[in-house]
Amino acid sequence: MSVRHQRMPVVFVGHGNPMNAIEANDFHASWRQLGRSLPQPKAVLCISAHWETDGVSVTAGARPETIHDFHGFPRQLFEVQYPAPGKPGLARRTAALLTDTDVRLDDERGLDHGAWSVLAPMYPKADVPVVQLSLDSRQSPEFHYRLGKGLAPLREEGILILASGNIVHNLRLLNYRDPTPPAWAMEADREIRARIDAGDHSALIDYESLGEAVRQGIPTNEHFLPLLYALALRQGHDALDYFNTTVWGSISMTSFVLNPR
Repeated sequence: MSVRHQRMPVVFVGHGNPMNAIEANDFHASWRQLGRSLPQPKAVLCISAHWETDGVSVTAGARPETIHDFHGFPRQLFEVQYPAPGKPGLARRTAALLTDTDVRLDDERGLDHGAWSVLAPMYPKADVPVVQLSLDSRQSPEFHYRLGKGLAPLREEGILILASGNIVHNLRLLNYRDPTPPAWAMEADREIRARIDAGDHSALIDYESLGEAVRQGIPTNEHFLPLLYALALRQGHDALDYFNTTVWGSISMTSFVLNPR
């Protein structure tokens, strides 16, 4: 039988540019502060935009490698290692909770930058075990939302659930030399935040119906889907606390913590 712990928060973080992992900027500083402010977790279960699979998988290795799943960045970023341990028991527990689908235990998969770029500032000692849950790319937003609800018992077991993506993410229209946000990106961020504030999860599941700005902000949904996992885990007594409410070019960094009250 699982031991009952203090109910843990749930975090949705806009991770943005991988360089945020090592640059001395406001995003990096906010993640460092986040790690200091949260209750100490037994482990982290991360749902990252950067692990898409056919079917659902969960990392089950004891020593996940650091995956550098990007190109064109400075050498220093490729040299980052984040040697947090895995937690095979949490992988098996996660698979057991998700009874509506078959979950593959993946002993080989490491941690992608959607996980470690945020966790390295949060827990720089790499002493908190980390497990990742993949995004089944064949499935609908409704499926991902339902799957998120199945993870709720982990909050009572000392597990921090970290959803890592971006609510607006269009790299094709990103101007790295001028990160001034275009009007459509600001509009998309406002619309999605308004739906989050209203608890209108059905509208967010059906995000393509929210207008052209939102559709332009979510040309593919792998960065948006982690948001649905976080929202599925919200309980009525959770406080919604935003941070990093910034739109950087065509990427929204809007993030939040669901804090038990």
